[in-house]
Amino acid sequence: MTTLYHNPRCSKSRQALSLLEEKGETIDVVQYLENPPSRQELVQVIDLLGIKPIELVRTQESEWKENYKGKELTNDEIIDAMIKYPKLIERPIAIKGTHAVIGRPPENVLDIL
Repeated sequence: MTTLYHNPRCSKSRQALSLLEEKGETIDVVQYLENPPSRQELVQVIDLLGIKPIELVRTQESEWKENYKGKELTNDEIIDAMIKYPKLIERPIAIKGTHAVIGRPPENVLDIL
């Protein structure tokens, strides 16, 4: 089973979902804008990705620019920002077992299969 943090309005996210479906994967689709991850889930995703929290932030979003840009933030504050504004979370994210990737480009999701 592959978990896909998905935004159906995002073309890259739709492409990643399509690639997984083409491979016959069983997919648990998490529409994270409607059902945001908990702090614990977000920390786990960041750990699986092996990145710093800031690397998961969409820094071009208006919520980031208006509220956080140019500020010195701790990792916890960055995670808090993504919890408050789930739109800031980079997408899509595919997770299978202990492996996770950001689907940019969408073909990256095939790396976890």
